[in-house]
Amino acid sequence: MDELSRSQRPLAVQPPAEEPRRSPVKFIVLGMLVVALAAGAWAYFHFLDRVSSDDAQVDAHITAIAPKIPGNVLEVLAKDNQPVKAGDILVRIDPRDYQARVDIARAALLQAQSQLHTAQTVVPLTNETTQSGASGATAQLADAMAELDRARLGYEQAASSDIAVVEANVRTKQASNERAQADLARMKPLLDKTEISRLQYDAYQAAARVAESELRATQEQVASVQQNAGIRKAAVAAAQSRVSLAQAQVEASQANRKQVDVRRAESGTAAAGVEGARANLAAAELQLGYTTLVAPVDGVVTRKSVEPGQIVQPGQSLMTIIPLQDVWVTANFKETQLATVHPGQRAEIQVDMYGRSVSGHVDSISGATGSRLSLLPPENATGNFVKVVQRIPVKILIDQTNGLVLRPGMNVDATIFTK
Repeated sequence: MDELSRSQRPLAVQPPAEEPRRSPVKFIVLGMLVVALAAGAWAYFHFLDRVSSDDAQVDAHITAIAPKIPGNVLEVLAKDNQPVKAGDILVRIDPRDYQARVDIARAALLQAQSQLHTAQTVVPLTNETTQSGASGATAQLADAMAELDRARLGYEQAASSDIAVVEANVRTKQASNERAQADLARMKPLLDKTEISRLQYDAYQAAARVAESELRATQEQVASVQQNAGIRKAAVAAAQSRVSLAQAQVEASQANRKQVDVRRAESGTAAAGVEGARANLAAAELQLGYTTLVAPVDGVVTRKSVEPGQIVQPGQSLMTIIPLQDVWVTANFKETQLATVHPGQRAEIQVDMYGRSVSGHVDSISGATGSRLSLLPPENATGNFVKVVQRIPVKILIDQTNGLVLRPGMNVDATIFTK
């Protein structure tokens, strides 16, 4: 019964067999491969013409402010992190000591200028005085020589012609006297014989006396002429002495002329003294100017370490000025990245602080690696040498900051576009 009933039951319709489902893993893997290939291709072409380094920092000219002179600080007009302009006063040092030195140097300059004026005035005065003395001595010498010539001429005349004339007169008068005496002697016997008159004899006697008197007179004239010759000879000697004296005066005046050169040398020394005093004054004024320390560049004051009342010494660091408007990036690239890098190429700097980029260009490449320029460069001449890729600093100038303030020491990522 049961079997019949089971046989009479309609047969249940069997559903068709389902096809086996395809696994989605294949599609996922295939998609991932396509994405990876696309990403690899993009990365290849993206980084094909560029090199990057995250070992890069912002650099700038750090200007240290230090005094050139020692002194007591009167005022400090700058604060930490304060922006300043070139020429702004930062620190004042007590100027009184240096002002006193300026006053002393100025007084010394005035004294040197006065000495120079005196020396310059003495030069023409000495020149004129010595020139006048030399001219007078020369004139006196000429007069003395002319007088000597006249004395010699007079002596020669007295010693020759005058004496010869009086000697001839003596001989003439002597002959006349001898004849008159002879005539008188012949007339004496005639008078005794009364052959002649007494009057005639007296005439012969008078003629003999006249002849004898004339002879004595001419003999005395000889002595006078000889004495005059002696006087003329003495006059020649005196004139010779005056000539010698005049020559000595000429030589003395010529020696005095050398005083002009001495005065000129003294004037030159005084002029040099003026220049030295002027230089001392300039140095003192320069030292006085050092009492005011001003900002040499525009920037921001940092590391201020000076306070009023402090005694500072030359070279002591008082503060530092950072010119934030003149910064650049120093990026340390691997040596294997720099084969195609050269100055002028475009660069992009990603600033970590802002998460933004600024544009720039390559300025220069360092002449040595960073390790070689370190305080203790490595010594590779050892047995355990391990080759390490070196990094070479590259200086990148910033073209546009896009309003970002870049401070020295900030970390950045540098990318150079080689094409």
